[in-house]
Amino acid sequence: MKTRCDPPVATCVAVKSSPAVPQYLQAHYWWAYVHPRAVHFFERQWLVNLILWGNYRRLCNAVLHSYDHHLPGRTLQIACAYGDLTPRLAKCVAPEGVLEIVDILPIQLDNLAAKLPRDLPIGMHCMDSAALSFADASFDRALLFFLLHEQPQAVRERTLAEALRVIRPGGTLTIVDYAPPHRLNPLRYFWKPVLDRLEPFARDLFNEEVAAWLPRHGGFTAIGRQRFFGGMYQLLTLRVDDRRHESARV
Repeated sequence: MKTRCDPPVATCVAVKSSPAVPQYLQAHYWWAYVHPRAVHFFERQWLVNLILWGNYRRLCNAVLHSYDHHLPGRTLQIACAYGDLTPRLAKCVAPEGVLEIVDILPIQLDNLAAKLPRDLPIGMHCMDSAALSFADASFDRALLFFLLHEQPQAVRERTLAEALRVIRPGGTLTIVDYAPPHRLNPLRYFWKPVLDRLEPFARDLFNEEVAAWLPRHGGFTAIGRQRFFGGMYQLLTLRVDDRRHESARV
C-alpha cells in the first residue's frame, strides 16, 4: 500500500493498489457513498443527524467519552463517516499517537481529508475492511461506526474478524450501530421497512445482536454495552484478550 504524505501535512492518503468496489456496495449504496453527488449531498451535519433521528451528536459523544477523550498509541477507524466524528477523534490523539482511517472508496477518503486538521498524525488508506493489510495486534483500539449494517453477513463477519485481529491484547473494539429496538419503540415498526428498502442488510441488526457475527474462536470479552433511543442504537465495547484464550464472553 503506497501513501502520499506532503510535509508539513500529516494526513496521508493511499494513492495506489485501491481494491475493487464490492458489488453489494455499488448496487445498494451508490446513492449514499459512491456517486460524487451523493457525497456532496450527504456531507451535511444536520442531515446525518436527521437520518439518525437526532442522535448523531449523542452517539459521537458516547464514543469520545468511552475513550476518555484521549487516544494514546495507534487508533484505527474502519470506514469514513459523514459529519464531524473523525475531526473530533483527531483532536483527541495524544502526543506520539496516530489515527489511521481506512475506506474502500477513494472518494470517501478525499471527502474526509478535506475535513481533517493538517497538523496531526493521521493516516488514510484505501483498503477493504474485510481484508485489512495491517499486521496482527498492531493497534491499541479500533472503531466501527455504522458500518456493519451496510454489509452482507459474510462481509460483516470478515470485517469483525479483521478488526479484532489487528488489535493488540488488552486493546478495544468499539462498535456503534443499529440494534434490536425495544418492542414498544414505534420506530421498530416504521423505520425497519424503510431500511429494508434502502439498506437491505440493516434488518440483520434489527433482528440479532452483534454476537451472532463475531468469530467463534473467541479471544475477546464484552466490557461495555449501551443502548440509545429506545434500544435502536448501540455502543458495544469488546476487549481483546490474550491470544492464548480460546473462549469468547459476550
